[in-house]
Amino acid sequence: MSRTIDARQPVASTGPFAPLNNATFRAIWLAGLISGMGWLIQTIAMSWLMATITPSSVMVALVQTATNLPAFILSIFAGAIVDNFNRRKVMLMARSLMAVTAAALTILVAVGMINPWIILFFSFLAGCGIAFNDPAWQASVGDIVDRKDLAAAVTLTSVGFNTVRSVGPALGGIILASFGPLTAFLLYTLGHLAPLIVVWRSRWTVPTSGLPPEAMLTAISDGIRFTSLSSEIKTALARGFLFGLAGIAMLALLPLVVRDQLKQGAVAYGVLMAGFGGGALLAGLTSTMLRRRLSDEQLLKLACTACAICTISLSLTQTAAVAGVALMLGGAGWVLGWSGLSISVQWASPRWVVGRTISLYYALTSCGLAVGSWLWGMITESYSLSFALQASTAASLGVAILGLLLPIHQRKDSDVSTSDSFEVPAARLDLKPRSGPIAVRIDYRIASDQIETFLALMLQRRRAQGRNGARRWILTRNLHNVEVWTETFRTPTWNDYLRFNYRQTAADRALNASLLQLHVGHDAPEVTLSIERPTVPPRKADIFRSDTPHT
Repeated sequence: MSRTIDARQPVASTGPFAPLNNATFRAIWLAGLISGMGWLIQTIAMSWLMATITPSSVMVALVQTATNLPAFILSIFAGAIVDNFNRRKVMLMARSLMAVTAAALTILVAVGMINPWIILFFSFLAGCGIAFNDPAWQASVGDIVDRKDLAAAVTLTSVGFNTVRSVGPALGGIILASFGPLTAFLLYTLGHLAPLIVVWRSRWTVPTSGLPPEAMLTAISDGIRFTSLSSEIKTALARGFLFGLAGIAMLALLPLVVRDQLKQGAVAYGVLMAGFGGGALLAGLTSTMLRRRLSDEQLLKLACTACAICTISLSLTQTAAVAGVALMLGGAGWVLGWSGLSISVQWASPRWVVGRTISLYYALTSCGLAVGSWLWGMITESYSLSFALQASTAASLGVAILGLLLPIHQRKDSDVSTSDSFEVPAARLDLKPRSGPIAVRIDYRIASDQIETFLALMLQRRRAQGRNGARRWILTRNLHNVEVWTETFRTPTWNDYLRFNYRQTAADRALNASLLQLHVGHDAPEVTLSIERPTVPPRKADIFRSDTPHT
């Protein structure tokens, strides 16, 4: 008999493993470990198979590109779907696509119909499943666990994958050498059953809105607008893109390092990948302690430096042992960098838009990974493997130095929770959901000695209103009564006006309270709602339908 797993049980502590006290998170996390093990075994088999059937360095590196490119193409659509529809169902559909893709590839390997382009095609299809599954899962983490455990949950998600990374590659190398690629692909296919079953049986509470889902283009536009007006998220996206572009060389070119520089085979490749995973695991286990001592920006600089040391070491060594130690350091930097950037995005995102901000983050970072894989492969083919790795070292250090201009800001204490306590204003017109545009006018009375403070708050207000959906925001001052200041903006429809108000975060409400304190008078600032009406000449058809005689 099936049972559902309750996501709302209390969490007893706030330590690094506190999210595992939540049954739903624990079940999906453990199923992800099984799926991740199969994914890593398949990755070893696919990368090594590509390296053995083609001499092209670009084709080998393009395996990473094909896997990451769909996230760049599809993530913005995935984010809008994740925020407007049931995230659990999105995960189920994405996982189903990945399972079907894995099964088809296994069949093709079994019948011997395999070539470089087939490998890239199925890598791309698997990436399509990831492009929808990962934003849905990452957005669901914030629904499943308490906010105080969000950082630990995001880190555990990364640690979980990198835990199996410490075993999966070595196991994949052994399986590949002993039984061949068919067994590796078969295990990969079976690994998709665990998350499918667990997600199917799991239930968790998701904040819902009484309003209908947004249209796809509107949802995408709102997500892009929110992101463009959030300095924290924009910085995380830019640094994530560059971090992935610079650092992916150590993974994309590792098969070539093993084959051409170390003169080893599939087992050595798997063992070195296990070293990378071991370093990532150690970093994940110590990340909570590090986050207490270092800022997010300092951790990202540390991550970039670790990746740079890894790539420069790989470019110079001829010894597998040295390469293994270097990859442990690279793995540590990899998990610290990605978990820190992901946490920054989630901390800065209200729940209504978190799927879209995470998807934009995945789109930009996956673009960096895909472009980086292609770029380092091209540099290797045009110059040399050693030169490409050294160039990657310089790029990683450049990302660290960029922190002087684009530092990662901490938002741990920021309250981005929203409230459903908004009281819908009464209107004397029969407004439909799509009635509009709606014009909003708010009149303030500000004393002359408070104008500087008022304008500083209004600068924050403009960004906050824009993030929540306000268009054409302006602030004006009355020329006849200089105490009167007027804030005006538009929303496209009545539904958009309601969404705008339901999206107000605790920080937005605190800003409203600060403005209210500056307002002179016992009454609150006057709010006027209007609906815009066109003043164009009537159409000819309307004239003929009129009751007025036409001559």
